Amino acid sequence: MAEFVRLKVDVIVTTGTASVLAAKHATSTIPIVFVGIGDPVGAGLVKSLARPGGNATGLSQQQTDTAGKRLELLREVVGGLRRVAVLANVGNPSSLLEMREVELAASKLGLDVVAVEIRRVEDIVPAFAAVRGRAEALYVVGDPLVFTHRIRIVTLALGERLPTIYNFREHVDAGGLMSYGPNFADLFRRSADYVDKILHGTKPGDIPIEQPTKFDLIVNLVTARALGLDVPPTLLARADEVIE
Repeated sequence: MAEFVRLKVDVIVTTGTASVLAAKHATSTIPIVFVGIGDPVGAGLVKSLARPGGNATGLSQQQTDTAGKRLELLREVVGGLRRVAVLANVGNPSSLLEMREVELAASKLGLDVVAVEIRRVEDIVPAFAAVRGRAEALYVVGDPLVFTHRIRIVTLALGERLPTIYNFREHVDAGGLMSYGPNFADLFRRSADYVDKILHGTKPGDIPIEQPTKFDLIVNLVTARALGLDVPPTLLARADEVIE
């Protein structure tokens, strides 16, 4: 980000709460367009969705708002679900907010939550050891650390025979059970409109933050069979993609 400032770029486009925070620390004048931030207001990136203020605006991914939906999907697949583990990188403010939202949504659904915190890649294996025998399913909060090491996480979850839901489809492509979240390709395409407005003179603080309009539910039936799960036909009918 410091290099971008030295280059005097016209706009910085980035994703991930940590990246946006780094950009805001590096400059208060260069416009910043962010893509798919979990909770821009809760993370302190903007003042409000309608009037961001400052030099940053962009698109949210409603990460915290969809936590309850993911838990409901897990409950549809795992009959008699009572205990859910939540894996999150607590060094990421957005992930911490989502973890709290999961705990709140779980209490409304009558589910017990086992919170498993990580901060670095070395924490992942011990995290799975800590949750062994304590949960019937796993909710993985998405962030750059988790995304980068998704194959390791998916492999460990399968080894523990934990039905798991993720934010991003790439985890399901790697062998995860399910994902539910915004379509990021659509969000990035829409970010071009923000850049265009800024380059034509609109202040980023005056451009409202938009929410996702397209959400994808991806189900991996190969993984479901390996875990001995029967995915309800009603859920499969709602899926945007089924991996067979």
